[in-house]
This record gives sequence, structure tokens and C-alpha cells, in this order.
Amino acid sequence: MVCRRCVRIGFFAGLLASSLLSIFPPQTSAEWYVAGQVGVNFADPLRNVRGSGTLAGLDAPNFNLKTSPAFGGKLGFFPQHGPFGFELDVSQSTPHIKNLDDVPGIHLSVTNIGANVLLRYPGVTWQPYIGGGPALLVARLGRSTTTESDTQVSVGGNVLVGIRAFVTPKVALFTEYKYTDSTVRFGGAFGPVGGFDATYRAHQLFMGVSYHF
Repeated sequence: MVCRRCVRIGFFAGLLASSLLSIFPPQTSAEWYVAGQVGVNFADPLRNVRGSGTLAGLDAPNFNLKTSPAFGGKLGFFPQHGPFGFELDVSQSTPHIKNLDDVPGIHLSVTNIGANVLLRYPGVTWQPYIGGGPALLVARLGRSTTTESDTQVSVGGNVLVGIRAFVTPKVALFTEYKYTDSTVRFGGAFGPVGGFDATYRAHQLFMGVSYHF
């Protein structure tokens, strides 16, 4: 059975990749790469939890989130094989909301679609790099005894640092740390009554492999 969530992620990634390729068509003077990555998402508690709709003005305690696996892919390029580059970065994680006293936990998934500007040291074997940029976060709240299912898209930002090691002229291994900051707004979390807004922040550690052409 095909994973509908994976299909949606692939659709968003493919759409953004096509846009990137149409804006910056491949050239022999540019170094393009594709990459796959797996890692761990360490999410901070959802902070500044405030009601929305008819619940506006009400505050709630922080919602603790679970550490979860993460996976994703990248498409990027470095013009003229130089130190500055551009990257589309898509990752998926499931930082579910933990139980709060007698209230059961709630399923939560986050798809992070980032457009990063990179600065690297263009070494032959070792390439440390830093970067960052805006991100779209597609967050999905599951149905539970206290909430309705709800999906929202918010704008946030990513900051990252990593190092890439080439094992062949075209294949490299990399490890990366990424920090994400955004505000999630689940306006329909409690049905017609309203929902809540909260600050979402996460630390992610990735390992992956990239192919350069």
C-alpha cells in the first residue's frame, strides 16, 4: 500500500525541485548534487501555547514533544563550483505530543521544506559548510480524545552547519546539525470551538550521502 504522506512529501519536493531547476537550469559551470539523509529530531516543548478562535486569550502549559526519527532529501548546486550555493532541503519527523497528566498524547508530524543559502570551504576531500534560510512547515495534528485532526502550513526558518567528506570524486558522506524555529497555528484543533498557537523549535542531527554532477 502506497504511503499517502510520502506521496504528498514527494509531490511538494518535486514541485519545488522543478521550480529550482527552471529558475537555475543545469550548466556545466555549476556543481549540482542530490542527497538523502536520516537522523534524529530533538524537539523542544511547544511553548507560548495560546488559544485561538473562541479560546483566544487563554494560555496553556507547555506541550512536551517526543524525540523522533527524521529522514529527507536535498537538491542543490554551487555556481561556478564556488563557495556559495543554494539548496532545497525536505525532511520529515514525528515529534508526537506527550501525555499531559491525565490527558493522553497526540500524534504530530512535521514536514520541513527549506530553501537554504550555503557557504562552504570548497576543499577536494573535506568541505565544512554553514547555511540557512526560510522554511515552510507542514504540521499535522492527529485526532485524539481532546483534539480533531488538523493540518496547517507555517513559515519559519532553518539554520544549519555540517561537514561533507568525498569518498570518490562524485560521492560524499556528510553529517549535519539543523535548527528550526516557527510558530504552528492549529486553528481547528478543537473543532468549532477553536484551536491553539504555539512556538515550535527543533534540533536535528543528520547523516547522509550526496551525489555530485
